[in-house]
Amino acid sequence: MPRPDITTGPGIPSGTPRVIFCGSTTLDTIFRVDALPEGPGKVLPHEMAVVAHGMAASAAAAAARLGSRSFLWSRLGADDTGRRICAELSAEGVDCSGVRRFDDKTSGLCTVLVDREGERLVVPFYDPSLPDEADWLPLDLVAGADAAMADVRWPRGAEALLDAACLAGIPAVLDADIGPRNVLLNLAGRASHAVFSEPAARIASGLPDVEAALEWLDFRLKGIVAITLGPKGCIWRDDGQVHRLPGHRILAVDTLAAGDVFHGVLTWALAQGVALDRGLVLANAAAAIKCQSFGGRRGAPDRAGIARFLEATCN
Repeated sequence: MPRPDITTGPGIPSGTPRVIFCGSTTLDTIFRVDALPEGPGKVLPHEMAVVAHGMAASAAAAAARLGSRSFLWSRLGADDTGRRICAELSAEGVDCSGVRRFDDKTSGLCTVLVDREGERLVVPFYDPSLPDEADWLPLDLVAGADAAMADVRWPRGAEALLDAACLAGIPAVLDADIGPRNVLLNLAGRASHAVFSEPAARIASGLPDVEAALEWLDFRLKGIVAITLGPKGCIWRDDGQVHRLPGHRILAVDTLAAGDVFHGVLTWALAQGVALDRGLVLANAAAAIKCQSFGGRRGAPDRAGIARFLEATCN
């Protein structure tokens, strides 16, 4: 199958696009352990970090680190956790004015165990009583944006943003991670670029083979379909052709938020008119860089870091 040549194409974009991210936001407590538990008992960590995370939030922060004007639309509780999340993301350059905080609700929380191979066990909590409506979102701002990305954790918010982005003629990217099949297919059908995780692609298609799943999804969806494969890179279809981009050989320390960084960097690249294949190269590199340090999204690179990494891997 054809694959892009990572030694060619435009360099690392240096613009400041306006990108809107919509979806989940959590405060993660991340513990580094020797091995993930196999049953009841006690696990003693040897490193820990507390980080504002969530799929959309981590993508927004990753894009902001590259120079994007990142705007986050999300739901939190009016509690100390929500204040801490917004303060940390704002310090990263993310505009949190579109984060709505609801009285008497609990902000998202997550506990994560990361083992010595970098694999993780994630236990997230999203308050089920948070209002689901999205009629308060400032959709008039979408026309002035360069791209938008939504995750699957708040379907009504994702629907609103993806529809508005397509109407405005800007890239509308979906981070299609594990979720109910009907939600995945509904949201993917609204996106210009539906980027599935491998497990989510299997759920949405009902097919165990990833390439068969890609073909099934591409036939039914209007936009471009891609599937991320973790350390194996990603595959996608464009104009009826299947393309494959291999992963990078690295020593993985922490894979938490690698997918979020991937989506944030891809959306940032598309916002600047970068071709899809080159955008995937940049996103693939950024995710690999992130995996080499502990602390979830804190390992997301800046533009210089991506440039150095690609230069080293091309030589």
